[in-house]
Amino acid sequence: MKRGIAVLTCVCALTGAVYFGISKWGIAHETLNLFDTARQRPVAVDLAVRRDYEMKADDGYWKLPVAIISNGNTVKNTEYSFLANVFAARGYLVASIQQDIPTDPPLMTKVGLPYVGRREVYEKGEANILFAIEQLKKLQPNADYEHLTLVGHSNGGDTAMYFAKHHPELVTKVVTLDNLRVPFVLSNKLKILSFRSSDPNFQTDPGVLPTSQQAKADDIDIIHTKFQHTWMSDRGPDSVKERIQATLDQFLSDGGSSAKLAPADDDKAPANNMIAYNDRARFP
Repeated sequence: MKRGIAVLTCVCALTGAVYFGISKWGIAHETLNLFDTARQRPVAVDLAVRRDYEMKADDGYWKLPVAIISNGNTVKNTEYSFLANVFAARGYLVASIQQDIPTDPPLMTKVGLPYVGRREVYEKGEANILFAIEQLKKLQPNADYEHLTLVGHSNGGDTAMYFAKHHPELVTKVVTLDNLRVPFVLSNKLKILSFRSSDPNFQTDPGVLPTSQQAKADDIDIIHTKFQHTWMSDRGPDSVKERIQATLDQFLSDGGSSAKLAPADDDKAPANNMIAYNDRARFP
């Protein structure tokens, strides 16, 4: 067991070093300050793409898969570079959308209403994603906009899940980091990976998470952690980000399933090492 834990720790450290190196030398970032005239709304998008894959796409040798990242409330869209780098390193075109702007009303919780009264917030996020895609088609025509991977933290994760529910024909994978309000989409055509915090200040609403049986039937991977909710962005500790990167990388390597991650014994695992087995996974 100790040998396995040591190997895992090395893998996480190596994964972080690899993505740091690629991000420094090979991934181009560009900020797009778009404006949706129909809604009179600015939509900022941070683009990340690996230069060599972009050139392959321009020459017709590669079609860029597309990942859309939605930020959590009060977190900037540029504060998810640790996630963007994983996708960009694999040849994705990554678009991190700023879902909220200063003039938006504050998030309110209204118990008894669907999504505790936040439907309009998710509808706004849905519209932002659709608008950004149409603009990206003009700038990056050699990308695959019909098989999206949606990624989101907290409120952004709920936006991702809401979009997947209403546009199943466009989405193949969803990765959420502690989304709390929108129930998981149950479909064997959709691959889902979700990291859950153990933060007492951020509790998942009843009915959001699938049952163990549903998760197994629909190949949903849920990673339970002892991380704080707010750590799941660039603001979090490097050790947390590296472990999330390693699991995400495995998920993408397996074609959208992290079930091949080796299980370990909960009782024997020291703090800060990863344990994974489908919907019963743990980051102690």
